[in-house]
Amino acid sequence: MKNKFFTAVITLGTAAVMLTACSKVPQAEIDVANAAIIDAKLAGADIYMHESYVALQDSMNGVMAYVEKQSSRVFKSYSKAKEHLAGVQQFAQEVQQETELRKEEMKAEILATIDEVKALIEANRQLILEAPKGKEGTSALVEIRGEIDAIEVSLNEITPMIDNADYIPALDKVKAAKEKAGMINTELSEVIAKYKSNVKGRKV
Repeated sequence: MKNKFFTAVITLGTAAVMLTACSKVPQAEIDVANAAIIDAKLAGADIYMHESYVALQDSMNGVMAYVEKQSSRVFKSYSKAKEHLAGVQQFAQEVQQETELRKEEMKAEILATIDEVKALIEANRQLILEAPKGKEGTSALVEIRGEIDAIEVSLNEITPMIDNADYIPALDKVKAAKEKAGMINTELSEVIAKYKSNVKGRKV
């Protein structure tokens, strides 16, 4: 009888310890998950992976709502919360990695586009030499040279933006420069082609 009594006491004691262990708010796990989210934000996830970052925040908010709900109960259990917090931590790490990858992709795109714009600028300067002069032509070419110079200035402004990891505005800027340089190239090419066609027609 005594053995049964002691066994019951030990069983109840073990259960009490387990219940106490499960009933404590998993603050350490919460802190780790929050730290992972902060690291993701510092990497720029809120800017470069905005939708994923919002989903990450929603996941953390959901877990904290669950923790708060458990806190209001007499018999608390945070085992599921710990599992979810581990998931949030992993999600945050994945978002951070995806952010770094996206930034590298954007940087590569910016640098490649800069090279394309430089090539267009060189081609445009060559086309200016081939373009018909005349009174109106000379005036138009002076204006075009000014536009090309402005494009070069804008390219120089992109370098510090890359250094500061401001990839989104840098990409927008270099795309605008490429579009403008492309328009000039098309305009000059058409003028030259038309001029050559007229000259050839006069010779015939």
